[in-house]
Amino acid sequence: MDLGPHAAFIWISYAAVTVTVIGLILWLIADGRKQAADLDSLERQGVKRRSSSSGVR
Repeated sequence: MDLGPHAAFIWISYAAVTVTVIGLILWLIADGRKQAADLDSLERQGVKRRSSSSGVR
């Protein structure tokens, strides 16, 4: 595979995109876990979700 004189730029660009996407995936996983922990904490305190109420508005 011959990328010509711009091979270094192409490989660095692919690496930058890969690192960015992996970083976003890790951030989403960490944030999801934090949100779940926050919800569990609120539920332990007695705060209920609106979606779990049986009343219809």
